[in-house]
Amino acid sequence: MKGSTYRRCSCRDPKTGKELGTSCPKRNSRNHCTYSIRQELPPREDGSRRSFARGGYSSLKAAQADLDHVRALLGLVEADDSEGIQLVAEMLAEVSGEKLPLPDVEETRRRLKAGQDLVGSLTVAEWLDRWLAGKRIRKSGISRYETDIRVHLKPHIGHRRLDRLRVSHLSEMFTAIADGNAEVLEQNAQRRAAVEELATIPWKGAENRARRKALKAALDAMPAFRRVTGPATRQHVKATLRASLNDAIGQQIITFNPAAHVEIDPVRKPKALVWTDERVAKWEQTGEKPSPVMVWTPEQTGAFLDFVAADRLYAMWHLIAFRGLRRGEACGQPWSETNLDRHSLTVTGQLVQDGWGVEASEPKTDSGFRLVALDDDTVGVLERHRKQQEADHAEWGSAWVNTGLVFTQEDGSWLHPGMVTDLFERLVAASELPPIRLHDLRHGAATLMLAADIDIKIVSDTLGHSDTRITRDIYPSVLPHVGKSAAEATAKLVPLQRKAEQEEQARKAAKKARQAEKAKAKGKKKGKTEKAAKKG
Repeated sequence: MKGSTYRRCSCRDPKTGKELGTSCPKRNSRNHCTYSIRQELPPREDGSRRSFARGGYSSLKAAQADLDHVRALLGLVEADDSEGIQLVAEMLAEVSGEKLPLPDVEETRRRLKAGQDLVGSLTVAEWLDRWLAGKRIRKSGISRYETDIRVHLKPHIGHRRLDRLRVSHLSEMFTAIADGNAEVLEQNAQRRAAVEELATIPWKGAENRARRKALKAALDAMPAFRRVTGPATRQHVKATLRASLNDAIGQQIITFNPAAHVEIDPVRKPKALVWTDERVAKWEQTGEKPSPVMVWTPEQTGAFLDFVAADRLYAMWHLIAFRGLRRGEACGQPWSETNLDRHSLTVTGQLVQDGWGVEASEPKTDSGFRLVALDDDTVGVLERHRKQQEADHAEWGSAWVNTGLVFTQEDGSWLHPGMVTDLFERLVAASELPPIRLHDLRHGAATLMLAADIDIKIVSDTLGHSDTRITRDIYPSVLPHVGKSAAEATAKLVPLQRKAEQEEQARKAAKKARQAEKAKAKGKKKGKTEKAAKKG
């Protein structure tokens, strides 16, 4: 195909404004003109012509080098490969039109061979939309991905070309998120200060009313209270982007995943702490919880279950407290998978909350499908609960909603997981026990099993953890008396010379004390004898 290099003068006639071209008096000057190239490209599928054109070269040598580069790219495909010819032609037309650097020949050869796109105009936002539309997971998972994309990924990197996304771009995004957190905290503090000031201004008096009006206007102009983007959310944003880019690699759109290499602050998961007497006392004084994850002692758990014994959902609280079901699993447990004769139930589903809506779903993980053994007391509690449910069914008659679930509303319909949490928090507050979350009742079941010296693998299987390491990570310590027993047992295993010396010293001290006591007793006896002799 035709291609050429040529000199070009951009000088214009001051009167007409037209380019002077060959009539420019300075044209023959060595450094006056620039060089340009033009290469004919294969025609479009409709037969229309197209070409690669570029100018501004300072020397003929530089212009010829780029022309040779363009011809080398065109030479990558065989004459009978019509699809490959069109791909290379489209790539060169885009590079020319957008004045982009010429692609590397060997990289282009590799992408052609791998069937990857040569025209990399797809943006991150366009790819994320395409990726999300193709996901086939439960609705709550889609909603979480959509939030990450809408709130964080699109605003920060959505405009960037997918094939040119770099680790530095992601580092800049997370830095911007951290800066945004600082701004949110400052704005929240300003709004909080204004609210507190407003509460101190009396209602009566013209001056006070004017101050209140001005302060309310200032509050209306301030941003509303907002939450910061915490470490866990940032990690989830990274995970969402990483998953989407992995799929892009799988579809041969890109070859590198920058999200796999960007470093952000790790999430430190809170450890489960037990409500000891000391921690309870401090909470009563300050109102502060030592950790977001708090666990009741066996005595506190028993006190709560006694307090809620008359509650309609007592069987649910009992089951979670002793067998560690998740909230959604308890809400979605069917009678068909609950075998009281065999003292077991099988977790096969759950009710999950999406926004305020509720939908049935499979367990959270494959390990969530599990058989849970039931003790005699729990079986008795569930039998009494079933009798009460049968009585409710009879009372509601034809209005009864037959969901087939163990725990339902009074008319048999689904329990809303969010309402179950609200009810639990109200019951805990009314019991005047130290606060825990509903999920912490599940954590309590785990600590009780560990305190009963149940093997860690059985505890992990009962809870539905995919790996015993998860169980060990959440529960690094259990109830205090268990730790004390373990410490004493461990200490007795190690023979120490220091211990032997201390024991010998203790024996000598005890012997000396006994001798002193005997001497004292002997002295008293002698005194009594002498006294009696004098009287005689």
